[in-house]
Amino acid sequence: THGHLAHTDAYRSIAIVLLVTALLLFTVASIRTLSLDVNVGLKLARWEKTSNVSLVIDDHQREQLLAHFKEAIRIPTVSFSGEESNTSALLEFDRFLRKAFPTVFSSSLVRHELVANYSHLFWVQGLQSDLVPYMLLAHIDVVPASESDGWEAPPFSAKEIDGFIYGRGTIDDKGSLMGILQALEYLLIKGFAPRRGFYIGLGHDEEVSGYKGAMNIVRVLKQRGVQLSFVLDEGLAVLDGVISGLEGPAALIGISEKGSATVKLSVFMVPGHSSMPPRETSIGILAAAVKRLEDNPMPRLFGHGPERGTFEHLAHKFGLPMKFIMSNLWLFAPLLGRVLERKPDTNAFVRTTTAVTMFNSGVKVNIIPSLAEAYVNLRIHSAQSLREVLDLIRSTVGDQRVKLELVDGFDPLPVSSMDETSFGYQIIKKTVLDMFPTVTVAPGICIGNTDSRHFKDLTNDIYRFAPIWFKPGDAQRFHGINERISKKNYEELVVFYFSLIKNCDIQKLPKPHSSIHEL
Repeated sequence: THGHLAHTDAYRSIAIVLLVTALLLFTVASIRTLSLDVNVGLKLARWEKTSNVSLVIDDHQREQLLAHFKEAIRIPTVSFSGEESNTSALLEFDRFLRKAFPTVFSSSLVRHELVANYSHLFWVQGLQSDLVPYMLLAHIDVVPASESDGWEAPPFSAKEIDGFIYGRGTIDDKGSLMGILQALEYLLIKGFAPRRGFYIGLGHDEEVSGYKGAMNIVRVLKQRGVQLSFVLDEGLAVLDGVISGLEGPAALIGISEKGSATVKLSVFMVPGHSSMPPRETSIGILAAAVKRLEDNPMPRLFGHGPERGTFEHLAHKFGLPMKFIMSNLWLFAPLLGRVLERKPDTNAFVRTTTAVTMFNSGVKVNIIPSLAEAYVNLRIHSAQSLREVLDLIRSTVGDQRVKLELVDGFDPLPVSSMDETSFGYQIIKKTVLDMFPTVTVAPGICIGNTDSRHFKDLTNDIYRFAPIWFKPGDAQRFHGINERISKKNYEELVVFYFSLIKNCDIQKLPKPHSSIHEL
């Protein structure tokens, strides 16, 4: 019995230790849940005053800015592939811009140049050359669209239905492009001369990776020794009712992008006749390899990249128990990762995704083909590198007969700063909150890629955001059918860029407002 008692005591001690640990964890987690409001930041700080020009759009201007926007949508600036784009539409777009924004093109403050024939670079000179310039990016080209896919209005008609303008490019990315230039046009007409100079870059081949447009704009800027304070491009948006359980809309500012890789798998065997088949064929071997890739996804990495900040910044806008879980990712990240991986759209935040997108083999019904090949497209999580991903594919396929070839790829983009000393992030955030006080601002990760990735040598801080409002189902319109923007939302884009350019005119950010002052 003595040994038995000793055992009981030991169990009791372990139980007490476990209970105390659990209580401690719960207490720490509860305190964090109640105190974590990462959004206060510089809201209460004293910001420098900037120019007193303001924008109130009257009916005449409204009519004009919508007419210009519709005209931009009607020009079918389609990129079909890296080699093929609608060059006559790109030339027409150039003529259209000069006509729509005469002040931008004639102002002595603005220097404009064409890059690689169809892309545009503007330099708006600042009065204080010691202030580091920033850059606004947008792109002219759009993905193909055909009415027969089920559009409610022809995709290049800019037709108005129930207060929405329909057309390819309304969201991606002519809303931003026209918004930026329209804002600059208004600022210049009002006699605004910026203290801080800035660039505007309009690429013509973003939809096919930006190798001619954005890359040549970068080359030009590098030759001139330009360094940028920050870059703002398209990417994330304002999500309204999209994140279930979240109270109010959320503006997500992209602080990084996933990497990307396209890998070709191929199997080569001696061809034969179907009447005397070998035990394994090239198709069978490749199919098995592809199946192994689908059955063994890349490791769960939720909480190890920028997605962590997204959840922590939004935590206080959720009810319990989600608020408790999201405020304490140090404890619950693995659990949340398992929940998020169940749906394709949230699984993208959890890991490097693997998609088999092409599979080709066979020439004739009675011949066993010598060659089978498949293409796999991967989007790489911030906590992984291209190299690690390739090594994992190799070990998962685990078959010497399957040849692996990297077609193209790049690492995830560096993570931009977002703390209280981060000029670009705080200016974008302030501009959003001044316009939309009920919105919660949070950092986010772009699962797709933008032209801005080419600019990483010119700045440490690249942000991907435009205040386009997405309601449930709207994300499918992006590159899909019935792409559209409301007239009100387009006007908000113009006001946003107008305010942003003005807000960038401060010398430096205010000092954080410490809570001691309030006591």
